[in-house]
Amino acid sequence: QVQVVESGGGLVQPGGSLRLSCTAPGSISTYVMGWYRQAPGNERELVAMISNDDSGNYVDSVKGRFIISRDNAKKMVYLQMNSLKPEDTAVYYCNRYGGLKYPWGQGTQVTVSS
Repeated sequence: QVQVVESGGGLVQPGGSLRLSCTAPGSISTYVMGWYRQAPGNERELVAMISNDDSGNYVDSVKGRFIISRDNAKKMVYLQMNSLKPEDTAVYYCNRYGGLKYPWGQGTQVTVSS
């Protein structure tokens, strides 16, 4: 495995929840990790990041709804998404924040629709 592998996406109604997971190809313990998303016609954007001390930071549009977490031993990063809105529809990716990144994975599609 040489790239990040994301999973957990799907179709959910507005107000619903999903939990995304990603497995990194190498150790993540010394890196700030992030979840990104890309909607059709838009550039990929950072939505959440988690530091080595497990503190999370979020873009305003997801604050209070999304929670990022990590398990360094398993090389995994998670994104709990609650109160989902149609505008959260996108392909979600996980990677290091800033600097040298892993090769991007396929992402996981999240579709919020009634």
